[in-house]
Formats: sequence, C-alpha cells, structure tokens
Amino acid sequence: QVQLVEYGGGLVQAGGSLRLSCAASGRIFSIKPMGWYRQAPGKQRELVATITSGGGGGTNYADSVKGRFTISRDNTKNTVYLQMNSLKPEDTAVYYCNLGLLYSGPYSPSEYWGQGTQVTVSS
Repeated sequence: QVQLVEYGGGLVQAGGSLRLSCAASGRIFSIKPMGWYRQAPGKQRELVATITSGGGGGTNYADSVKGRFTISRDNTKNTVYLQMNSLKPEDTAVYYCNLGLLYSGPYSPSEYWGQGTQVTVSS
C-alpha cells in the first residue's frame, strides 16, 4: 500500500513562488515515475509535470508551466517536489501528486493520489 501526502500549498501574490512537497510511503517510490496534477474549480484535473524514476530524472511539463515550474525528486527521502516560480492567478488550483502506473513509457496515473494541497495566486 502506498500513501502520498502533499505539503506546501498556500496563498501567494502573482509573481511569487511556492514549493510543494509530496512524501510517499513504501519502497516502490524509488522505482516508479511520479507526477503532479492540478484541478481548478469547474475544470478537469490536468497533468502539470512528471519525472521518471531513473537517476537522470527525466522530466516533462505542461506547456502552461514550462520555464516556470520544476519537478524534482529525492529518493533517499521518498519525496517529490514541485518548485513553482512566477506564479499566475491561473495557476490557482488544488495540486495533487500521483505515483505512476507503469515503469516506463508515457506517464499513466495509478490509483495512488495524495489528498491535495490548495494553491491560490492573487492578482
């Protein structure tokens, strides 16, 4: 069984920064890719960023956050991070971390989600 717990959300002004953390239980964390999703009110949940399990930590980002967000992981701490810079009001959403389903290939979400953390960006 895997448990994911997010930290670090809050209220920030436009142009500001936040760092989200997602702590995972279980040994499987280090061998699976991880992803961050977000869901704004009235919208579908969308994929924001992913990172592979390998030492190189290959990453992918949604076009809307490229150049502003950075995903990283520390397998010694079973934690994945999302550094968010130059935040915009449209980044306001509940952010969720997810454990990837497949060991390789395009990212596919598993059934394991965190509880979510609210990020609110004021204009």
